[in-house]
This record gives sequence, C-alpha cells and structure tokens, in this order.
Amino acid sequence: MDIRIESLLAGAERAEGTVVVIDVFRAFTTAAVALARGASSIILAHGPEEALLMRQVGIGDLCMGEAGGRRPPGFDLGNSPYELSQADVQGKTLLQSTGAGVAGVIAAGRAQALYAASLVTAQATVAALLRDDPPLVTLVAMGAGGKWRADEDEQCALYLRNLLRDSQPDRECVRRLILAGAEAAKFGDPEQPHFHPLDREIALDIDRCDFAVTVGHEDGLLVARRAP
Repeated sequence: MDIRIESLLAGAERAEGTVVVIDVFRAFTTAAVALARGASSIILAHGPEEALLMRQVGIGDLCMGEAGGRRPPGFDLGNSPYELSQADVQGKTLLQSTGAGVAGVIAAGRAQALYAASLVTAQATVAALLRDDPPLVTLVAMGAGGKWRADEDEQCALYLRNLLRDSQPDRECVRRLILAGAEAAKFGDPEQPHFHPLDREIALDIDRCDFAVTVGHEDGLLVARRAP
C-alpha cells in the first residue's frame, strides 16, 4: 500500500486512489457523532444555499454546518460535535456544508473511493482501509478553511499513516501536540462562543466511534454513511 499525505483544498484536488479527507476541528467529528446518534445518512452540500434548497424541496431533514465557523442563517444545527451529541437526529437525513472538510470531499474528484475521517474514527478507518487493501491511499489534511495547515489535521494524517504501517503512535502525545496548536485555543474563548470547549474534548477523544465514515455517489449526491 502506497500512502501519501496531502494538505488543503489543493491537496484534495490532487489526491488519487482511496482518498481519506480529514477534518478534526470539526466537520468529520461532527458527522461521526451525528451518525453515532442514529442519523441515517449525511448529504454533503456545495454550500449553505444548496443545503437550504435541498431541505426546502424535501431532500434531507436537517441542515448542519458552518460558514466562517458559525451556524449559517436558517440551519438547524451548527458544526459542533457537542451540539450533535445532544441532538435528536435518529433516522434523519442531514445536509452538511462546511468550508474545509465537506469542501475537500467535493474537491476530491480523482478519488476511486472516499472516507471522511477524524480522530474519533481513526482506528475504524484504518481497519476499513486494511480490509480493502487499496494500492494507493491519499490522506488529505484539510486545515483551517481548506487554506491554512492546522496541527490537528496534520497530526491526524500522520497518526493514520503510522497505524497503517503497523506502528502504534503515542495517543497522549498526539493530543498534547494538537492542544498546543493555534486552532485548539479557540475553544472556550468567550469572544468565540460558537467554538464550544466540549467540541475540542470530543474531537480529541480518539476512537470514540467504532465505525468508519464512507462517502459515495447516490443519485447524483455525495452521501456519507457509517461503513458496514
């Protein structure tokens, strides 16, 4: 298995083979929590306007996500794993729009297979990759807004790579490195209340979820689901 690491939206556009798009703070932690809470699927939208339009015409039940880190007007839920951990989404189809993770999946047009990953699904994602044993895996660390590298996504990419190589990274070391980064400092900042401190704690709860999140094309839509 050839394992490559790319970063940001440009990296997602270059990514080939089985592509794992990583967004720890917070898109694919939020998505994993939603699926763990019983959401049936998550449709990945090209932006808030598309998500709202799809909900209006009956494609999907609830809109969740962010624009500039905040819940867009008209959305039911933000891009918050803590909020999703408290939400009633059992059996619901969600519509998700974010500027990094979701945008990265949409940009990964060369992918032969797609996963949406974060630390909460790390081991399950690796298990799925090892089971399928593709010749090429590209890990894409989406960073802040898909434009700036961020410690949490870069560290997650390295963590996944090391697990794929049958190495056992120090989980607490990974957590400490991420907590020392600039993105982690936003959570709990009173001037940025949309970054809930428990979002960070959930995002760093490595292997919280025992399933990988796969993304596939269904009726012209990109749909994320729990891997079988």
